[in-house]
Amino acid sequence: MTTARTPAEVLAQARRRDSQRKRAHVKAVVDQMKLGDAPITFAAVAKAAGVSTWLVYADRIRDYIQAAQAFQASAPARETAIGARTSAASLRTDLELARQNNRALRAEIARLKHALRNNLGRQLDQESTHHLRARIDELTAANEQIQNENRTLTAEREALQAALDATEEELAAARTSLRRMIREQTNQLTR
Repeated sequence: MTTARTPAEVLAQARRRDSQRKRAHVKAVVDQMKLGDAPITFAAVAKAAGVSTWLVYADRIRDYIQAAQAFQASAPARETAIGARTSAASLRTDLELARQNNRALRAEIARLKHALRNNLGRQLDQESTHHLRARIDELTAANEQIQNENRTLTAEREALQAALDATEEELAAARTSLRRMIREQTNQLTR
């Protein structure tokens, strides 16, 4: 046997269902925004969900949005920690290692050139001109190969420097964007 409900009870139950549906929709919108690159703000959530700003500041919804904002703010650090993004420090380290390798290779090239000159001088004294020409050709080819390797290493170093510069520019842009977001949120909260 069911008891008859009053119109006020029916209306209250309908409002509760509508409120629960709207809150679930807001949470779904926040979850979707976490996957994107757009900043999660209370106004953006209200607009995307098609609800009033009052609802997004309601107790459990506000906490949910703030947790999503914290998640989004920690995303670059998380990506760097798991290796999804190369940090500026890592790029600087790679660049410094490449520079050290270049210095070591230059020293090795200088040492090898000196040794080649000495050996060539000794061999000139001992061999005929026919053998000397063949040996000079070999040494010239070896010298060209070393120069090509040096050019390749120089190009790699320049590419690493360009990547480092680009990363530093991205970092500066991200910092500027973060400051602007913080100012906007502070302005929104103080209104």
